[in-house]
Amino acid sequence: MPPQANCALPPGYQLDRYRIERQLSVGGFSIVYLAVDDDGTAVALKEYLPNSLALRKEGEIEPQVPEDNLPAFRYGMKCFFEEGRALAKLMHPNVVRVLNFFRANGTVYMVMQFERGRTLHDYIQKHRGELRENLIRAVFARMLNGLREVHAHKLLHLDIKPSNIYLRNDGTPVLLDFGAARQTLMNDQPFLKPMYTPGFASPEQYEGRNGLGPWSDIYSVGASLHACIVGTAPPRADDRVKGDTLQPLTKTHASRYSNQLLGLVDWCLQLDALKRPQSVYALQKALMQKEAGDPMPASWFTDIGSRLRSFIGRA
Repeated sequence: MPPQANCALPPGYQLDRYRIERQLSVGGFSIVYLAVDDDGTAVALKEYLPNSLALRKEGEIEPQVPEDNLPAFRYGMKCFFEEGRALAKLMHPNVVRVLNFFRANGTVYMVMQFERGRTLHDYIQKHRGELRENLIRAVFARMLNGLREVHAHKLLHLDIKPSNIYLRNDGTPVLLDFGAARQTLMNDQPFLKPMYTPGFASPEQYEGRNGLGPWSDIYSVGASLHACIVGTAPPRADDRVKGDTLQPLTKTHASRYSNQLLGLVDWCLQLDALKRPQSVYALQKALMQKEAGDPMPASWFTDIGSRLRSFIGRA
């Protein structure tokens, strides 16, 4: 049976102090809207609405939740709300800023700063197989600053992928759309359909929450780097566990990128979590080296913002 489709709230609908302009995106777990607050400031408004648990039909405002689904729906709503509370404490230029979160219409909403630009996924699709190594290093060096802050607050992202790495108009990256609440809901409610992203999710995300850690996000970073280089995600991790067909990038792409960068991606994509970098700091340190023991010049990183603007501006 195909998954049910939830209808978005209509343009012009007033929700707390926010007026909805239009839908930005929809997934199996939530709907994201462009809205404006009472001051006319644009925000991204994320609505908790898992389509496996609740249904909102055309013309309705409050979703209908079958009695059997109420425990799971309420538990997921609690996880979503607590995630919003935790993210609101984060103030980092490379992590999406959560401004507010509230309950309404029988569900919960997260209000985030609206960023102007495009996703790394869109950039990859436009320049498939042609991303320059310096651009890749620059984007991920900045993005990993944000991920370090996330991990420092004892949080995990659990849905890192190119469509959740947003490139602002000035070229700087920002991490969007955390998946920790989705992962918690999935693992605590085994009858629900998986909510991870195949190809980017780590092997341990298929096995339960106990094995998750910073190394899980690091696998997803490696998969995102793989997409930058190859143009596509690597094979699903659960399929790789059964029979690994993934060829090391050091063998397949040595003519286009440095052996050090390719080896770093292969390192992140190890199926054994203990064989990956165990911290974002370790990964970032490796990313800042052109070759082993040969760090990038310090000036390259202090001027990384203007380099990113230059790279993105030429696209």
